[in-house]
Order: sequence, then structure tokens, then C-alpha cells
Amino acid sequence: MSVAWDDIGGLVDAHERFLAGSLVESDVRDSVLDSWKRCRSVGLEPHRLLVRYTEDVSLDERFRHAADPVLADLTSSFADASMTIALCDGQGRMVERLGGDRQLRDRLDAVRFAPGFDASESVVGTNGVGTALAERGPVYIAGREHFADCLQPFACAGAPVRDPLSGRIEAVLDITCLRDQGDPAMVRMVREAARSIEARLLEQAGLRERALLAAYRRADGHAGDWPGQPDGVRPDLDGGALGRIDMAVLRAKAEELIASPNRTLDDVTLPSGRTATLLRRQITGAAGETGVAVEARVLGGPRLRHADVASAPAETGIPAAPAGEGRLGPAVRRPAGSPVTRSTPAPQAPATTPATTPATTPGATPATTPGATPATTPGATPATTPGATPGATPATTPGATPATTPGATPATTPGATPATTPATTPDGEPAGAEGWLLLVGEPGVGRLAMLARRRLELLHDASVRIGTTLDVTRTAEELAEVTVPRFADFVAVDLPDSVLRGEEPEALGGRTALRRVAIRAVRKQPHNLYEVGDTVEYVPSTPQARSLETRQSVIEPVLTEADGWIAQDPERLTPVLEAGIHSLITVPLRARGTTLGVVSFYRSLQPDSYEDDDLSLAQELVGRAAICIDNARRYTREHNTALALQRSLLPRGRSEQSAVEVAYRYLPAQAGVGGDWFDVIPLSGARVALVVGDVVGHGLHAAATMGRLRTAVHNFCSLDLSPDDLLTHLDDLVGRLDRGEGWAAENSPDSGIVGATCLYAVYDPVSRRCTLTRAGHPLPAVVAPDGSVEFLDLPACPPLGLGGMPFETVELELAEGSRLVLYTDGLVEDRHRDIDAGLDDLRAVLAGADRSPEDTCEAVLDALLPARPGDDVALLVARTHSLGADRVAQWDLPSDPAVVSRSRAAVTAQLAEWGLEELTFTTELIASELVTNAIRHATGPVQLRLLRDRALICEVSDGSGTSPRLRRAQSTDEGGRGLFLVAQLTERWGTRYTPDGKVIWTEQPLPGRCR
Repeated sequence: MSVAWDDIGGLVDAHERFLAGSLVESDVRDSVLDSWKRCRSVGLEPHRLLVRYTEDVSLDERFRHAADPVLADLTSSFADASMTIALCDGQGRMVERLGGDRQLRDRLDAVRFAPGFDASESVVGTNGVGTALAERGPVYIAGREHFADCLQPFACAGAPVRDPLSGRIEAVLDITCLRDQGDPAMVRMVREAARSIEARLLEQAGLRERALLAAYRRADGHAGDWPGQPDGVRPDLDGGALGRIDMAVLRAKAEELIASPNRTLDDVTLPSGRTATLLRRQITGAAGETGVAVEARVLGGPRLRHADVASAPAETGIPAAPAGEGRLGPAVRRPAGSPVTRSTPAPQAPATTPATTPATTPGATPATTPGATPATTPGATPATTPGATPGATPATTPGATPATTPGATPATTPGATPATTPATTPDGEPAGAEGWLLLVGEPGVGRLAMLARRRLELLHDASVRIGTTLDVTRTAEELAEVTVPRFADFVAVDLPDSVLRGEEPEALGGRTALRRVAIRAVRKQPHNLYEVGDTVEYVPSTPQARSLETRQSVIEPVLTEADGWIAQDPERLTPVLEAGIHSLITVPLRARGTTLGVVSFYRSLQPDSYEDDDLSLAQELVGRAAICIDNARRYTREHNTALALQRSLLPRGRSEQSAVEVAYRYLPAQAGVGGDWFDVIPLSGARVALVVGDVVGHGLHAAATMGRLRTAVHNFCSLDLSPDDLLTHLDDLVGRLDRGEGWAAENSPDSGIVGATCLYAVYDPVSRRCTLTRAGHPLPAVVAPDGSVEFLDLPACPPLGLGGMPFETVELELAEGSRLVLYTDGLVEDRHRDIDAGLDDLRAVLAGADRSPEDTCEAVLDALLPARPGDDVALLVARTHSLGADRVAQWDLPSDPAVVSRSRAAVTAQLAEWGLEELTFTTELIASELVTNAIRHATGPVQLRLLRDRALICEVSDGSGTSPRLRRAQSTDEGGRGLFLVAQLTERWGTRYTPDGKVIWTEQPLPGRCR
């Protein structure tokens, strides 16, 4: 059934809107939209294509041998259908086109979809061949999904064909027909055909490996199964089988040896503590296949030396080994303790040229099974050790007949006399162990196996070493550190600033400003790429911009051919190419559907260009790092939110007051957020309140609870409550928070136990008296002006939230210049130090005169605070000042209305003395109204006091406990307007209670100070 794909979802309109720059995500398949974006990034124009032509495009004979039968079957299946089958190479150039009727072929020729022409996506836009290469997987493209206008009449399905061993894309298989005959089922057909070719390629590799093994066995004189090595049985050496881990290590080293053409011998220390020697031998199969055999010997005596190894003759199919290369004897099962004989060469014996029989290694046993007779050919002569006399009997295992090769002539040295001396250890055990065939393979396959193991090791290391912190920049650095130099010679990680701030990044693409946050290079000398901290804006043609735009990785195996990359900054990047950087992979950092940035992997010292397997590895590495970076970004966002909450809950700057000089430190233990708090709150009468509190726990919940308690303390302070009353109200609030007041959900953070401690102090600079009370809090310290330290003995009242217990206060007089030190328990107590020791340490640090509050804070933290405190720490240091007698005026007044006029005169005189004549009228009115109210409505004694501090303070005290109340006076009322006038003429006013009555106070800003 045909499907008009270009009519579904309005593709024609979507294509036009895409070219106009509008969003079309909802109308186009993701793979097609990504292809369109890639086409746009390289500057393709839908109405004009410049298709390249290359002569003599071909694939190697190995591939054609595997692909031709599959193509023939596929072509015959389409004999009655108007469809063509195209085979293109790994670059998208067409090698062959099969099938199709004349009309279809003519139309395809007209659009240059023919042998020799380039069908890559960067040249002709979205199509079955080029897009399959770009997506690295099967695709189906129909009608208007093609980017180019000329390809609209067609429908095509393409699939890459990979080398099953290397994973590299060898070719692309494509089926093309007219649009109205297209069907998405074409994808399944082309994918199955590609898999059939891959299966045949794998079968060819297996045949070559079996041919190499057969060549090795023929050369060693064994046509059947390996002697002494039944299936599933590991070699039995020195009386004990090698463990599975030892064998795995040996195989891994053998794969490396197969892939290393310049190495012949390799000593391997096994996990069991034994030492093995591996020997690399070149072998040639009957059909000319070349490969490598690796023999192993686990040493129980002297190590194998290069001089101990004889050369193998080339005529057997095993080429003669170069100097230092030879053969280890095959594995032979023999009774434990049986001697191994060794031929001893005669001195100065010239060696004859080896014939066609492998030479016996000194100290090794010929390839025989004890008690068995090996296959021989009549007339064959056993090979002997070089240096043996002609006709001498070769060294053999007791009871065994030497193995020979048909037509072989022994390798002998004239004049040599054989010596067969058993080589044994002092306890009678054999001094060495025989060698056995460990692995046969092709060097290219061995290299792939070695690279695969290294990739797995790199992935393992990446999973362990990337994401050790919740810091975005550090995580990016870890990615670069893990991949250099094992995968790349230079790595750069670019992220937008929004990710560094923890915010959700906007859509990233070409010209998006990124910040280079991490680089790592093999070479230390300056490179010409961007440095850490630089802003990078990739132009649309660069691989990085294409990765961000399409959200897919881009591989540039040969950077000199990547014009789009050089276009970023030719002046800067041309010297980079000249310095040796030659290959690039860019991978977008994507996590949870969000693009966070881009990573660039460059190679310079490593000669191999990046391949498909490298691309897959890069994607896996970056994918893991992206999750870690996104976790760090989310943590940064939550952390910043918590810090903003914390900052909003703590004091902002220093409050305006003259009673004390303060310094403070706040150090939360967890995520920058904690439950400790401090406060300096100006009170009426030039007094100041000092508060330090500690909420149980850490983190956001503790910080939120702390904020509520701090707000409550501020509200209670505005009522001018006494310290013990304030803590009583605060205790009741904490108890209600602990009970949840019915709103906390069960098992939520707010449903836990709420506990807190608090220390509250009020200092009066006029009297220099300080009143303190505490609720389960550590004792405050007072540092006298002479430097002596005293911990005040305050009553031990219970923590907040227990309820039912009174709070007691202590009042004392402080000398001017004394330092009052308030702190939380995290400063003096932790799991490694009890509180008594902490208090002794604090006393020692505080001792000393003439130290400012700032210096005191620094000294305390430097001496007492560990590098990573386990608890929140709040420290508040206040140095006391006094309000001099010259700034205080006080009058005791009798309860007589006539005294009001005299009080006005006294106020006028005092203001004149202070130079505050501007405030005379309003202050006279305020004093008159307050004194009149005290005489009329309260009881004596009445006192009038003026304080000149940061504001002009006027206070009237009396013996009554009744607080005046501001009310709206009716037009017929004779009174009730005085307090209203006071409120209008002052900046602040209020009432506070004393043990003897109450005080009504007002504050007016001094001239020159803003109200």
C-alpha cells in the first residue's frame, strides 16, 4: 500500500516555513528535521545542487565477495517492481546501481543519482544514502521530506553496512522508487539485506581464522585436534591448571601481542604470582592469508631468552622468524615429576640451514602426547636442536616418538654430540613448562580486540571518575581528564552561562554564546584554541554548531577537509592544523531532553583518525558526563535558591544603632543552608537587642524554621517585651510549630520535631546595663577591656519548645569597651571535642585587650573552626559603647499641671545647648502632650528624658501600667487629639513597660538626616 508521505502533516508547508526560519517541530519527523538542519548549516539551497563526480569508485574484493550474492537476490526479488538498488561506499559515492525500469533510471540519471556521483547529505541534502550515513542507521525518506526540490518525486530507504569486527561503515545500501510507489516497509527490506552482507563478512573472518589455525597445525605436524588439549580443558602446567583469571590476563596480553607487529616476546606476571612468556609467530594460510600465532609458556624454571629460541622454517607455511623470534613447544600432558631432556650443543659447531621441520626449542618437549605415537611420513627425519651431531637421537619424552613433518630434514650441526641431561629443580620437579598455542588471529582483528578492551576500561574509569562532585565546572574538568590522552589529545567543554548558574538553558544553536569551562591537552605548550573562560560563538557551519542545532554528534575524520570548522576563525585555526591536529568529534551534552553544551575531542599525536566506534565511545562518555553535569546544574539551582532564602532570612548589613560595634560570622555546614541565626535589633531608648539562636537540624527545613523564629523575635522586640517574656512567647511558638498546628502533612519535613535554643540580651548604653536570658543555649562570654575573659553564669533554662518552664534573667553592668561574645554550639563542640574543651579553647583565643570585633571573629574561627565543620556556626561579637552624660537630659516632674510649661522651657534650653533649634517647636509640643497625659491619666512619679543619639529621643515615664491608645477623635470630643499629633510629628513612637510602670517614647530624625 502506498502512502503519500509528503501530504501527511502538511510537509510542503512545513518545508517552506522551515526555510523561512519558523518552528516546524510538530509537523516533521525528528530525523527529517535534524537532516534539514544539517543541510541548512552547511549552506545547501533546495533549488540548486552541485553534485560531485568521482571516477573509478569501488569497494574492495572482500566486501564485494560478501555483497554480490545478497545484491543478486535483492535484485531478483524486485524484478517486477520499478525499484533500483544502489550500493555506495562509506563516503556516499555510488559504486553500482541495479534494477529499475528505463523510465526510473532516466529520471535518476537526470538528478545525478548514478554511479560515480556523490549522494552524501552535505552535497545533495536529505536522501536515503546521505541521511543513513549521517544518522548511522536505517532511514526512509519520501517526497517533500527530501531537502532538495529535484528529489521530491522519489522515495528511498537506506541502511549502512558495517564491518562486523570494526563497526566501521563500509558501504550504504539504498532502495529507490517513485514517491507514489514508496512504502515504509522498504526500510525493513534494506536493513535485512545490510545485515545479510554483514553476516557474510563475519563468516569470511571466521573462515580466515580457521585457515590460519589449520596452517599452524600443519606446520607443527598435527592435522587433528591439538594434542593434549581436549575442548574445555585448560593447559595443565607444573601439575596444576591455570585459573580463569590467569587465562583471561594471558588472552588479553596475547591480543595486544597480535596487534603489535614490532614485538616478539612478552613476559607476563599473572595474578597467581607465576610468570608466563608469550611468543608471537607469523603464519601464512594455504590461500595466502597472513596472521599471527601466540604461544605461551608458564615458567617454573629459567626464563626464556631470545637466544634460546630457534627459527621456524618458512616452507611449512610459517615464515622463518627474525632474530630473537622462535617457537615454544606445544602443550604436552605428562606425569608430574617426569624429566624434560634438553640437547646441549657442542661448542663452535656451525649450524646447517633449517629444512622444512620446525626446530625444537631448547628445553622444550616435542609435540607429542605421552605414550602416543604422532603422525609421521615415511622417510621423515626428526628435527633436532641446532648444534646436534647428524644422526643423533633427538630429545624426546620417555615413551614418545618424535613428531615429524613429511619430507622434513632435521636441522643439525655437524660435529655436535647430543647431551640429554634432565633439567630439574632441587626437589626433583621439572625446571620449566612446555609452551602451548594460546591464540591465533589477524593483526587487524587483534588490534580491534585490544581497542575494544581499552574502550571498556575507559568507560569503567569514566563511571568512577566523572561526577565525584556536584560542581558543574569540576565535572566538566573530570570528563576532560579521563579522556586525555587515552581517547583524545585535546578536549574542550563549552557550556552556556545559564548552565553554570544552574538555570535551564535556552535552545542552543549556531551563534549561541558559550563559555569554555574546561580544556585538557597532551602538550603543555600554548595551543591556538580558545582558553578556559573565553566566550565562544560557533558559526553555523562548524561541527559544534551542527551538533547543537541537530542534537547529534558530528565526526570529522580529516579536519583539513572540514571547511566548516576552519570557517570559525581561519586566522586562529589554520596554525592549529599545521601543529598536527587532524581529527575531530563533537558531541552535544544532552540530559533529560535538554542540551547543556558541546564537547570537542581532537587528535594530534595519535595518528589514527576517529572512526565510528570512537564516535560511539565519545557519545557514551559524554552521555554519562551530561547526566552528572545536569545533576550538578540542578543542585546549583537548588543551592542558589536555598542561599537566596538563607540570605533573605539573615540580617542584611549592619543595623543603625550606636550602642555596640558588632562583627559576625555565619557558616552553615550543609549546602550553604542551616538553622543557626543571629540578629542585632535596635530598641527604643537607644538600646539594642543581641540574639543568637540554633534550630535543630540542617538544610532547607531548618533554615525555613529559623526564618520563622527570627521574624517572631523581631515582632516581639517591636512590643518591647522583657527578655524573659520574649523567650516565653517564643517557646510557645516553637511548641505550636512542633505540633504542626494541623497543617503539616504526615512524614513531610515539616512534620518532624522542631527544637531550638536561643540567647537573648538587651544592652542599654545610658546605664551600661545588660540583661540576658537563655533557653538551652551555650553561655556567653564577656571580654573585659583589660583582656580578661568570663563566661557569664546564666540560669540553665530549657530549650525552646518544651513549655511549662519559666525563663530567668540576669542583669549586669558592663564597662565601656567590653566585648560580648555570643555563639552557637557548633563553634565549641563536635564529635571529636567536648564542650568543656571547646570553651577552654575559646577562652584562650578571646583573651587579650585592644582587639576589634572583626579581629576577634577572625581569630576565633581560625583557631576553633575545622576545615569542614560538622555543624552550623554563628558567631556574634559586640563591643559596648556608652551614651555620655552630655547627651542625656533628665527631669523629675511632680504631678502638677503647672509643671508642663516649665518642662517646655527646659526642653527649649536643652535643644539650644545641643544646637537643635530646628526641632524646638515640635519637641515642645511632643513633651507638652506626653507630660500632660501622664499627669492627667497616670500616677507618679513622672519623668521627662531627652537623648541625643542617631535620633532625638523624647521619653516620658510614669507609674501606670496602662498603655495609651491612638484613636480617631470625634468633632465633639474635647480630647483625644494629642497622641494623634505626636504620631504625625515623629518618625516612631511607642510604649514599653518597666517594673515601675511604663515609658512612652518618640524619635525624631536629627537635622540633615532623612526621615
